[in-house]
This record gives sequence, C-alpha cells and structure tokens, in this order.
Amino acid sequence: MKSTVNLKSMDSVWSSVTRRAGFAVGLALAALSLVLLNPLPAQAKYASLVIDAATGEVLNETNADTRNYPASLTKMMTLYLVFEALEEGRMRLNDRIKMTRHAAGQPPSRLGLAVGESLSTEDAIRALAIKSANDVAAAVGDHMAGSEKQFALLMTAKARSLGMSNTTFRNASGLPHKAQLSTARDMAKLARAMLQHYPHYYHYFSEEKFAFKGAVHKSHNKLLTDYEGTDGIKTGYIHASGFNLVASVKRGNKRLIGVVFGANNSKSRNLHMVQLMEKGWSKIAPQLADNAMQPTVKTAAKPSAKTNAVAAVAKPPVNAPKTTGPKTTGKTLTRNDQTVWGVQVGAFKTHAPAHDVAVRAVSMAPDYLGAGDINVALLEKKNGSVLYRGRVLGITKTQAYNACSLLKKKNMGCLALKVTDAQEVASLN
Repeated sequence: MKSTVNLKSMDSVWSSVTRRAGFAVGLALAALSLVLLNPLPAQAKYASLVIDAATGEVLNETNADTRNYPASLTKMMTLYLVFEALEEGRMRLNDRIKMTRHAAGQPPSRLGLAVGESLSTEDAIRALAIKSANDVAAAVGDHMAGSEKQFALLMTAKARSLGMSNTTFRNASGLPHKAQLSTARDMAKLARAMLQHYPHYYHYFSEEKFAFKGAVHKSHNKLLTDYEGTDGIKTGYIHASGFNLVASVKRGNKRLIGVVFGANNSKSRNLHMVQLMEKGWSKIAPQLADNAMQPTVKTAAKPSAKTNAVAAVAKPPVNAPKTTGPKTTGKTLTRNDQTVWGVQVGAFKTHAPAHDVAVRAVSMAPDYLGAGDINVALLEKKNGSVLYRGRVLGITKTQAYNACSLLKKKNMGCLALKVTDAQEVASLN
C-alpha cells in the first residue's frame, strides 16, 4: 500500500538523520506518521496473541488487532529507543538523567527522585524494566527529546517503522491517555524486535529485582519465577486497560512470545498466559509442552493454595497414566484431614479438556477461585470407562457457592463440592 512505502522510507531516514543531526527531523517524521495513520478509538479490553519468536508464526490469537490501552507495556518502546541510542553512541550507560519537575510530578509507580536529582542511564533502564517507574519514564523522555510529548512522537514514528500500524503513543510511561492505544499484535512485534535488534540489552527484562539508594525493587512479572523458561518482558496496568502482560518464554532452542490485554487481576492474567503458552507449545514443540510448568515455588510447612494456584496449571501428557489425580474411584482430595471445599466445572473422557475448563473457570471467577488449586480427578466407572473431572479445590464454602453462581450466569456448568476422606463425590454425569 502507498502508506507502507512511505513508512519504509521513513525508517531509513530516521536511522541516518538521528545519528548526524539529533532528533529534529525525527520529530517531523513522527508528526507526519500521525497524519498518515490516524488512530481509531479503543474497542474492547480483552485480547491475546502467541507467536513463534523465530518465525513470527501466529499460534493462537483472539482480538489481536483490537486497539486497547497498553498501560506500562508502553515502557517497552521507551526502552527500545534507549537501547537504540546506546547502540548508536548517542547515550552511554553511565550518562546521568536529571529528574525534571514534570517527571517528578508523575503518579505512582515511582522511584521517587526529587527535582534536580539524577540517576544513571543503566539505573533508569532497570527502573523501567523492573520497577516500572513512571517518573523515570518521563525523565527519559525529557532527557532524550526535550520533552515527554516530543519523545512520544518519536515513539510513534518508531512504532510505524517496526510495522506497528495500530499503535499511537502520547507519553513514555503508559499512564492514562485516551489516544494512547496499541494491539496485541503490535506489542508482539515490539517484543520480537527487541529480541532481534538488541539481544545484548534484553537481560534487563530478566532481572527479578534491583537496588537503588538502599531500597530493593522487585519485578512485577511473577512468571519469571513461576513459569519455566520465562525470561521477560513487561507487565502493565491502568484501570481502563485491565491487567496486561507481554511474556517471552524460551525452552531449548524454541521461544514463544505471548501477549494478554484486559485480565481482571494479575493472578488470572498469569494463569491465562500459561494456558495460552501451553497451547502454543503443543503446536510448535509438543515435547516441551509435556514437560511444561516446573515452577520455582518456595517450600512451605504445609501446602499453600496461593502458591499452588499457578503451579497447578501444568498440563500433563495427554496419555497420562491413571495415577494422574486420585487413585481411587472418585475419592476426593483432602488436606490435613480437614474438609476441603471446591467446585467441579466439567467431566470429560480425556484429561486436557478437564484441565482447560478448570483454568477457564479461574479466569472467569478470579475473585472466588483465584486462590484455589486446579485439580483433575480421575473416576473409573464399573464398565471400565473413565472420566476426568475438572475442579478447583481449596477454597471456602462461601467462595464455592459464589463462584458457581457467577459461572452459571456465564453459561458454565458448576457444582459446589464439600470433600472429605470418608466421602465420595458423584460425577456430573
């Protein structure tokens, strides 16, 4: 298309001009790109996409081109431009970035520097990738382009040159702005470009924490420790966007990039990302999916529903032995000889759909099921046939009944369960 030709030439001009003459022409090109590709309003919250990072092949997608609010996923582009400047010699890791009055006034999450204080470029990178500091993002924009508003024009121009045709930036942080919009597909393109163009800087996204002025800041991306092979890249949240995540997972010589927009909370977002990734592995490398989900979970004195919630999303091989789930004919899970409440949301002839429906139930009712354990219970019938029952266990009685009430309104079958050692629970059939 005509606009595509213009954008390719724009990228060429961008590279040569910014090295020799600073940002002036880049800003003009950014303004032109806004005219060429005028944004449409946001259409919906939920969207997702999983791609093969090596080839760009789409493995699964839902609303991948729907325009949503990126929130702090925006900082991926801010960092992309920082890495580009480092690569071209326009910035150095030990350069100092001053906190302007504009930047210091940004709302949380913040690093909290006073006006006039400064931090190194490397500390700024970590503050964005790990802490997701809005004040530092604004300071970077002021430092690199004279103002955050001008920097946002550069961000949009770079988005166009990377093929992110449905993305428009208005600030460097991702704080609310009605015209700051992107899509799951565009964010996957940005993550892939980051890996391809600046792999030597990508390690910042893998760091779980960083220390600054005596304070230790931990990453918001819990999949770094809870999902095998995750090595980045960014979380995001504002009220208008819901909980967003771009994740990169490497196993063997394969890598997947996943994007989720619009989850209800961080826990259901992470569970859903794991589910999407597992479906991706099953298509690109089934042998990796079979051994998926060996999370790093700290050992506790007794089982914790909260720490097991993500770990339990592991999907065993389709031909799992009958020891997967209870060994008895329908006898239920118990915990320390105490009554355990839960819900049952489906019964199937194979393991996979039972597991998937339990994961889906958690994502649909996270307030009631988010702290529970996903469990697939095996039932052998007298005629020799088997049923795999998808359950979420380890919640309170009130949570179980409230979850079923909500799920039934959403057209999902649900049965509240009270399980003990001495009791067997009939299947849904």
